[in-house]
Amino acid sequence: MTGGEVAGILVAVFWAILVSFLAVVLVRLAQTLKATTRLVADVTEQAVPLLSDASATVRSAQTQLDRVDAIATDVQEVTSNASALSTTVASTFGGPLVKVAAFGYGVRRAMSRKGDGTAPEPSRRSVIVGRTVSAARRKKQRG
Repeated sequence: MTGGEVAGILVAVFWAILVSFLAVVLVRLAQTLKATTRLVADVTEQAVPLLSDASATVRSAQTQLDRVDAIATDVQEVTSNASALSTTVASTFGGPLVKVAAFGYGVRRAMSRKGDGTAPEPSRRSVIVGRTVSAARRKKQRG
């Protein structure tokens, strides 16, 4: 055999090994692509129902939030009405009730004076709404 024939055989063997290696790589790549395709199909098959359930849950949550918003609006309206009602009641009945209480106190005091013939002792402690007691009077009351 000549040198050219040996070189030709070596080139042929090299090409045969290269082609076999590429064939193995292509077979493995084809198997990997099939497995990936199967995996994507499985994920898609499972993801569609999950997305449908998530969408239904979000719709349900939105409905509940709308209800809570309506309730909060109603509570705010009721609170406003109650505040207005309490202001009205206080302004309507507050003054007359204080006057009736003061009149009742005056009548009781007058009745107690009339029965004994003596003036009752003034109370040592009295509360006057809206007034402050002077320092001299406080000392007198304590003493």
